[in-house]
Amino acid sequence: MYFRKILKLKKMKIRIYSVVLLSVFISGLFSCSNNSTEMYKNITGKAGEMIVVISEQSWNGEPGKVLRETLAQPQLALPQDEPIFDLVDVPHAAFKSIFKSTRNIIQTSISSNVEKEEVKFTDDVWAYPQATVQITAKTPDRFVELFSENRDKIISYFISAEKERLTMNYNQYYEKGVYNILDRDFEVTMKVPPGFQIAKEAEDFIWYKYETPEISQGVIFYSYPYVSDSAFTSNYQIRIRDSLLKTHVPGPRDGSYMSTEKRIEPIVNVFKHNGNYATEMRGLWRVENDFMGGPYVSIAELDTDKQRVLVAFGYVYAPSKDKRNFIRQVEAMIYSLKLNNQEENDKLNRQTEMEVTIEG
Repeated sequence: MYFRKILKLKKMKIRIYSVVLLSVFISGLFSCSNNSTEMYKNITGKAGEMIVVISEQSWNGEPGKVLRETLAQPQLALPQDEPIFDLVDVPHAAFKSIFKSTRNIIQTSISSNVEKEEVKFTDDVWAYPQATVQITAKTPDRFVELFSENRDKIISYFISAEKERLTMNYNQYYEKGVYNILDRDFEVTMKVPPGFQIAKEAEDFIWYKYETPEISQGVIFYSYPYVSDSAFTSNYQIRIRDSLLKTHVPGPRDGSYMSTEKRIEPIVNVFKHNGNYATEMRGLWRVENDFMGGPYVSIAELDTDKQRVLVAFGYVYAPSKDKRNFIRQVEAMIYSLKLNNQEENDKLNRQTEMEVTIEG
């Protein structure tokens, strides 16, 4: 059932959320770290899959425990438990070419013979675009210490790599119809995969989605005036969103419509997107007077130049299916949002930063 584990979301670890936002910044490093023209094999494995090269003894001991507790902890804001990564442990002797092209790899070396204890991040070792982390330690206890000290950076690195791969695909193949309408009517751009179709357009509002008999992914994009800082509070954002959803996004039955799930609090954080003030919100949506629901992720971004707030609300409906990878796909789409007047916003943002510095 959709709401079976809804209350359990309140008990999820908040740490993973902060590193998701940190990954926005690390993703730029990941995408620019390899400028070589050297030919690589293409990565293999499913999205969200990670190979952990580790001895059986270490995997069954404290090193394996801390790896599982961190890298396989529940993904935030999903209606059922799903790990942030699907871990596959591989003994050192079995780490052959078949595994070396996997998209995400953690290599461990725990031995008294280790010369330098460290955590090392390396892109594209055996394939492209690949993310690898090497952790070397003299003892299991030191491994746990090293990993714990770097856990946020490690999670951010791999999440950024997953997002960057999707972004690379969208940059190459995207639905030009949606792209052009956003460019013309909203003076922004966003890249979504081919197959997305516009479901409805209204003043300062557009809804585009991709549907199959089994899943539905969609983005609802809209704007509203920026009148004060209260325009970014979660209550204000949800009130605006639910009003638009009720008006423009009907459900399958008469009198049904999409809305925000109120029985759990959304997870909200503040960050900068393309240099602009922004908030990210994660939570669940539902259909009033029906039984549909699923996860969402949204960003609200300040367009200082035009004194408006731009919101990209991405959602997934996939009953009886895992939703982690679907919501990550939508997340990569909404994070591709760019303002056509970004140059003007950059000038205003720099001016604001200078004023804050002088006052400080």
